[in-house]
Amino acid sequence: MSWRPQYRSSKFRNVYGKVANREHCFDGVPITKNVHDNHFCAVNAKFLAIVTESAGGGSFLVIPLEQTGRIEPNYPKVCGHQGNVLDIKWNPFIENIIASCSEDTSVRIWEIPEGGLKRNMTEAVLELYGHSRRVGLVEWHPTANNVLFSAGYDYKVLIWNLDIGEPVKMIDCHTDVILCMSFNTDGSLLSTTCKDKKLRLIEPRSGKVLQEASCKNHRVNRVVFLGNVKRLLTTGVSRWNTRQIALWDQEDLAMPLVEEEIDGLSGLLFPFYDADTHMLYLAGKGDGNIRYYEIGTEKPYLNYLMEFRSPAPQKGLGVMPKHGLDVSACEVFRFYKLVTLKGLIEPISMIVPRRSETYQEDIYPMTPGTEPALTPDEWLSGMNRDPILMSLKEGYKKTSKVVFKAPIREKKSVVVNGIDLLENVPPRTENELLRMFFRQQDEIRRLKEELSQKDIRIRQLQLELKNLRNSPKNN
Repeated sequence: MSWRPQYRSSKFRNVYGKVANREHCFDGVPITKNVHDNHFCAVNAKFLAIVTESAGGGSFLVIPLEQTGRIEPNYPKVCGHQGNVLDIKWNPFIENIIASCSEDTSVRIWEIPEGGLKRNMTEAVLELYGHSRRVGLVEWHPTANNVLFSAGYDYKVLIWNLDIGEPVKMIDCHTDVILCMSFNTDGSLLSTTCKDKKLRLIEPRSGKVLQEASCKNHRVNRVVFLGNVKRLLTTGVSRWNTRQIALWDQEDLAMPLVEEEIDGLSGLLFPFYDADTHMLYLAGKGDGNIRYYEIGTEKPYLNYLMEFRSPAPQKGLGVMPKHGLDVSACEVFRFYKLVTLKGLIEPISMIVPRRSETYQEDIYPMTPGTEPALTPDEWLSGMNRDPILMSLKEGYKKTSKVVFKAPIREKKSVVVNGIDLLENVPPRTENELLRMFFRQQDEIRRLKEELSQKDIRIRQLQLELKNLRNSPKNN
């Protein structure tokens, strides 16, 4: 009997990436030059939000998805922060609510009007103060409405109940800056990576660390839960400074199940997981490639499919939620790629090639929708529920009935776990003081120039008056 190679059949074996035409891209966007390792982009079925370069404070653009083409330089911005904006995330249940965090230590909730901004927005519906250092990450809870997580450079994760506009829990188990946060499907577990080279699995309501991995051979940067298969995937750097991914068993983080080296480039690897198709996408910061794999429950676990290649380097990537995809084109994933050098936002569709134009049920299972499964009080009391699922068969038409109502509250102390977070705030860092000094110097210089111009104008008027008095007509 002759030997035959074993071929693995997969419906996603021929998935390919398709870049949108230039007229369907967003051009002329002043993308931020900040070197913080975030995506600086967030997208939902209505809007695209991008953090922009700005002088004096932080800002971001919010553009309706249908408004493609060149963006005017004076396009209205959301510009209420006093420091650079470091992260933005759309509410998964209310499509015109977005959260942002900044170097000014605040987290802010913004309500975008229907149709987008007509003028600059400076007033947030909610301003949240609790961190004593800049805030680098925000994440919405996947199943509970109005529950927001924020991670700051004070090494703390705060859990905010937006119904009352206050922090209700604090996770204080990290010893260095938190790099990434990821939830499992029902939001009962939180996984974090930290600059102290540790991967942690945390019960978020109690703050208890359930599992901890000290990664000596694999320095972790990013982590993502792989749906309901009780697996975690991390990206990081090996001891030889090559980019690497590792697959972990959620129940035992003592050793990774698989470690695989990717390449020798230096840019951060961003992982994206699609629980509906069990596909993993790896995109490198600073390079234009997106690799994709299929995740299996048996060895070898990671099955390489293909690679999307592009010469334009990406600074970050936004991901469209499932209900915003074009199911008639068999689109299973869509990225919004930030190309800083060109000021361009480029949609990239991942498509399963099919001849039939009918709805493909095998690649579009029931997927999490826009209805929350829990209220904040239910989740905080200990309840867990899976997301409420929806079908994409008839196209996305159902609008969420959830409405955001900002609480009315007075300025007061913020006490979590018996600690007043706003009491004895540490002094400002040297960089913060220098930034304030230079900002004040610029303001003084501007005022001096205005006074100088006014002084010149006064002298001109005096000279004109003198000439009028000495003219022959007056004599």
